[in-house]
Amino acid sequence: MSTPGWTTEKPTALLVLADGTVIEGKGIGATGRTQAEVCFNTALTGYQEILTDPSYLGQIVTFTFPHIGNIGANDEDIEDLTPAARRGAVGVIFKADITDPSNYRSAKHLDAWLKARGVVGMAGIDTRALTAWIREHGAPNAVIAHDPNGEFDIEALKAEARAWSGLEGLDLAKEATSGQSSQWSEKPWVWNEGYSELDAAQHHVVCLDFGVKRNILRLFAGLDCKVTVLPATATAEDVLAQKPDGVFLSNGPGDPAATGEYAVPVIRDLIDTGIPMFGICLGHQMLGLAVGGKTEKMHQGHHGANHPVKDHTTGKVEIVSMNHGFAVDAKSLPENVEETHVSLFDGTNCGLRIKGKPVFSVQHHPEASPGPQDSHYLFRRFVNLIHEKKGEPALAER
Repeated sequence: MSTPGWTTEKPTALLVLADGTVIEGKGIGATGRTQAEVCFNTALTGYQEILTDPSYLGQIVTFTFPHIGNIGANDEDIEDLTPAARRGAVGVIFKADITDPSNYRSAKHLDAWLKARGVVGMAGIDTRALTAWIREHGAPNAVIAHDPNGEFDIEALKAEARAWSGLEGLDLAKEATSGQSSQWSEKPWVWNEGYSELDAAQHHVVCLDFGVKRNILRLFAGLDCKVTVLPATATAEDVLAQKPDGVFLSNGPGDPAATGEYAVPVIRDLIDTGIPMFGICLGHQMLGLAVGGKTEKMHQGHHGANHPVKDHTTGKVEIVSMNHGFAVDAKSLPENVEETHVSLFDGTNCGLRIKGKPVFSVQHHPEASPGPQDSHYLFRRFVNLIHEKKGEPALAER
């Protein structure tokens, strides 16, 4: 890959790949350096939600859209549950300089916001060339470094990039989880009104938090569900002690097989209870492991807000938001498990359900934030399983 960089005499940021490639740029965001996997995201909007998605922990996000930051940052578009802990992407790469914000909701310049969150970034590189390289070679391990004085030990950075173990075998859910139980009652955002609170709950959902996004919890609250959030290491006994009407397995970062060492036995025990269960992203992958399937590391992963997925249960195609570097191997699923959704980009598995049980999951992010809302119906599908269990009339999925 060529190494086009920022046209200054001395670069203030470097991206050093594990194969020794060095890409020069202009430093933005926090100073310092960090090891991570480099991925690319094709979304045109929602950069703040992307960078605060805990599923991006351990990753450097390259935005293919060239103009990032022009609407600034605010306190409403944050997706990690505990923003003070700054769980999300550890690095970011832009093509163009960050411009001054121009949006009535902006509260802070994106560069200042990146600094406050400790996200190391760079601008001024050919992101199309980097994306093409990732498509050909796969998501690389790398080090991103920012020094305003342009003082870098390139050989040391190359050694750090080579030495990093990568995401395979890495349990990051313990870092992404909120780590304690909490209650959630905030409902979805409404234009020019903001967020409101759930007054009276009709159902109680327990969320196993492997790195949950706020908008997932908001959509549950919008369907009259009180949500109790439990840490990733919660046991089946901890979940059942809450007397839930349903259980949600959240999204999160890292290798599902590694997190599954402690989470999969819990999921199996909960399946046996007959409680309705719904999983997203990492939760979907670990449900696949719990039923006897296998997961695999993807070549470049799926990251964007324009991915077509087909729901075999309805025959409809929806455009969805995705963020994952591992996938369930559909061929490894047992006969009592049905593949419900599939990616129309590459045919990878995007959903499953256990036949005869109120348990299903999807690989993509139906809560969006950012992205289209085509898949919001899945939350109603889950709540309807609770209604069915209680003998109550079903909601329209719409």
